[in-house]
Parts: sequence; C-alpha cells; structure tokens
Amino acid sequence: MGLRTRGKTISDPKPNRKALSAAEIGAVSHLYRGEVYRSTIWRTRLDTTTNWAVVTLGIALSISFASPNASPLPLILVGILIILFLMLEARRYRYFNVWRARARWIETHFYAPLLHDGDLQLEENWQKTLARDYEKPTYHVDFMTAVGRRIRRNYLWILLIQTVAYIGKLVVHPSPVESLQQVVNRADIGPIPGLLVLAIGTFYVASWIGISIWSVRTDAARARSRRSGSGMG
Repeated sequence: MGLRTRGKTISDPKPNRKALSAAEIGAVSHLYRGEVYRSTIWRTRLDTTTNWAVVTLGIALSISFASPNASPLPLILVGILIILFLMLEARRYRYFNVWRARARWIETHFYAPLLHDGDLQLEENWQKTLARDYEKPTYHVDFMTAVGRRIRRNYLWILLIQTVAYIGKLVVHPSPVESLQQVVNRADIGPIPGLLVLAIGTFYVASWIGISIWSVRTDAARARSRRSGSGMG
C-alpha cells in the first residue's frame, strides 16, 4: 500500500510511469524558487497598500480629534480613500495569488512526493496542469473574492476603527450628547441631513460585512472543490 495524502496515493507502483531526470528536477527547483520570489514581491506590495490605508486613517483621526470643535468630516472622506486602497490591494492580491498557487502546486505535487518516496515520478499529470497555467495564465480568483479576502484579513479592522472613531466623535464632541436626535444633528454635512449621512454610513458598513461573509462561503466552496482534485488555485 502506498502513502495517501488528501485522498491520493503517492507511492503505489504504476507501470510505465516516466521518471524525472536530475536535470529536469533541477529545472523545476529553479522554477519553484522563481515563483516563491515573485509571490514574496507581490506579498510586500499588499502590505504597502494596507499601510497607506492605516496612515490615512491615522491622519483623519488626528484632524477630527484635534479639538472638540473639529469636524468629523475627515473620518467620512477617508472612507473613500480606504475603498480606493482596497480596490488596489484586491487587484494586487489576484496577481499574488497566481504566483502563490503555482508555488503551492509544486510543493504539493513535486516536493511532497519526493520527500515521501525519495524518487519523483509524474503521477496524475500534475505537470500538465502547471504547464497549461504557464501557456494560458489566468487569475485563480475573481475580483470580488479578492476584495472579500482582503476585507477579512485587514480592512475589517480598519473599518471597525473608522466606525468607532466616527461614532465616538459625534457622541463626545463638542460635548457629551444628551439625546439620539442630537447625534443625528451633529452628523449633518452642510445641506445633507444627518439622518441621510448615517444611513449611507450604515450601508457602507453593512456592505463590507456582507462581502466578507460572502467571501467566507465562497472560499469554503473552493476548498471543497480543491479536495475533490480540481485545478490549482
């Protein structure tokens, strides 16, 4: 009996299986190093956009809480910048996921059997899946899935800080509120009534939470699909 991983037998003997030569193993090893390097570079770019979002939120907090009479408007406007950074980061994540998926595919189908058996052969045509991905490269996740993942990993916490800071600003400045109507009045932005501003803010928060929940379910479905032996990514 061979060793089984994720429902697949690694070391069961099969006749007429092609073995990789030492030169081919070396070439795949260099390919793996390249994919890891590219995934590392794009992972760093993800951190950059997250840092931008954190810094701009920090500036908005500093301006809004500089004095009791300071306007809470910067905390609203920074939300537009955070959305922009999230869109940029989702795009970068789709690129990162291409390199990450390739590296993980090589680890699972090349290095794991090599370490288990001590001799690598091309069982289950894993190399053809990798070759097709090089011939016709495509994103492995759609844009909304990437957005949902970045919200779950980082931006939900940024949203939480922004929301709590905005509500806290309305509640404590310029003096502690005494009624709910006073909170609504303080949310006024020029000719835009505070009730409308709060309604838009509620939709803004609910949208982020809804996308993150949808993303969790989508990723769970993708995980089940991968366990069934579907393509990489």
